[in-house]
This record gives sequence, C-alpha cells and structure tokens, in this order.
Amino acid sequence: MFKKNVGGIDRLLRIVVGVVLLALFFLYPEEPWRMWTLIGVVPLATGLFSTCPAYSLFGISSCPAKKAP
Repeated sequence: MFKKNVGGIDRLLRIVVGVVLLALFFLYPEEPWRMWTLIGVVPLATGLFSTCPAYSLFGISSCPAKKAP
C-alpha cells in the first residue's frame, strides 16, 4: 500500500517519542498544554507503519539501501 521510507533507528525513535507524548496526556490530566501531547499520535503512527508522508513529499528515506543481486 505505502512505500516504506522509515528505517530502524528512525522508526524506534518515532515510536518512543509517540508513546512518551501520549503517556504525558494521561499523566497530567489538568495541565493547560495537555492537548498538545496528542501530537504523539503522528510519530507513533509513522513509526508503526514505517512510512512518513513528509519523507515521501521530499524524497527522503532512512531505510537501508537494498543490495543488488
């Protein structure tokens, strides 16, 4: 469906950042900046699906290059 363009370390960092931001949403229920933590859905989704629309737009890929046979 989508071409994968997010590599291993990039993917791991995106997932960690997304989970941390979403955890802050639940840890601090009364803070005025709480809604901003929902942006954690974006890095989490791009990390889980290994595809980033911004990378596609700019022609970037952090996936390792495939070796020729």
